[in-house]
Amino acid sequence: MKMRSFLKRLIFDIIITLLILAIIVSISLYYMISMPNTSFKGTAPPLDAAATTLSQQLKSHITELAASPRNIENEAQLTAAKNYLINTLTNYGYQVDEQTYTVETDDFSNLVVTITGQTKPDEILIVGAHYDSIPDSPGANDNASGVAALLAIADFLQGQSFARTVKLVAFANEELPYFGTQQMGSLVYATQVAEQQQDIIGMISIETIGYYTEAPQSQHYPWPFERFYPDQGNFIAFIGNFSSRQLVKNTIDIFRQHATLPSEGLATLAAVPGVEFSDHWSFGQYNYPAMMVTDTAPFRYPYYHTAEDTPDKINYDGLTRTVIGLREVVKTLATE
Repeated sequence: MKMRSFLKRLIFDIIITLLILAIIVSISLYYMISMPNTSFKGTAPPLDAAATTLSQQLKSHITELAASPRNIENEAQLTAAKNYLINTLTNYGYQVDEQTYTVETDDFSNLVVTITGQTKPDEILIVGAHYDSIPDSPGANDNASGVAALLAIADFLQGQSFARTVKLVAFANEELPYFGTQQMGSLVYATQVAEQQQDIIGMISIETIGYYTEAPQSQHYPWPFERFYPDQGNFIAFIGNFSSRQLVKNTIDIFRQHATLPSEGLATLAAVPGVEFSDHWSFGQYNYPAMMVTDTAPFRYPYYHTAEDTPDKINYDGLTRTVIGLREVVKTLATE
C-alpha cells in the first residue's frame, strides 16, 4: 500500500512538473514571437511610378557594388565601393565622415552621415549596413542589398528635420575573418560610441534583404521555430535578442503600417543560431538596443556566401517594398 501510494504521488508530481514546464515554455515562446500589428497578406498592388524608380535605383546601386568581391583580399574593389558610397552620399547633399582604423598595415573606413536632431539631438538612432563581402563572392545580397537600402534611406531623408539625431553608417569588415573581432568595423564604431557615452536609442542593422520567394519549403529555421513561422521565404524578418525586444516590436509595428510585404518578428536568446549574425552584435556588446532586418540569409538564400550571389538573383520588387517600409521606420523612430 505504501509503495502504491508513493507511486501515485510520484506520478502526480511528475504531471504537475510537466504542466508547469509546458506553461513556462508556452509563455516564453509567446514572449519571443508575439509582435504588434498584422503582417501584410494577399496580393500586393503593383509598384507605382515612384516605387518603380526606387527599384531601378536599388538595382543600379547593387550592380555597381557587386561587380566583384570587396574585402581584404580585394582591396581595390573595397576601396572602389567606399568611394562609390562617398560620392553617392555627397551627391545627395551630405557630409560623409570617415572613421579610419588600421589592421596591421591596411586602413579601413566606416562611413558616417549625421542628420542632427532638432529637439532631442543627444538621442541617436543608428542605421547601418556593411559594405564588404566575403572573398570570392560579389555579395549582391550579402550585403550590397543592405547598402543599397541605406543609400535609398539617405536619399529619402534628405532635407527633412527630425527630433532625434540619425546616423547612417556603412561599416567595413563585417565578414570573416573579422566578424566578432576587434577589427570588425561596427565594433570599432560601437566602442567609440560607448567611450563617448552617446545615448543610442536604437541600432538597426540592414543585412541581406534582397531574396524573396513564394516556393513552398523555401524557408528554414533553427529548431523549434519552424513550428511557428511560414515555410515560404516571402517575408522580411525583424530579429533581436531579449534585451532589444521593445526595439524589435516598435520597428515591426511601424513597418507593418506602411509595407506591402509580409513581415515576421522574433526576440529571443542570443545563442539561437543567426540571431547575432550581423553588425547589431557589436552594439549589443555595450548593452545598446540593437536588431537586424534580414531575409534570413542562410536560412533561405541558396546562394549565400557563394560566387553565385550576383545582382540577377535579387528580387527587386520585394527589396523595393522592404525599403519603402524601412524608410518610414527610420522617419518615425527619429520623429517620436
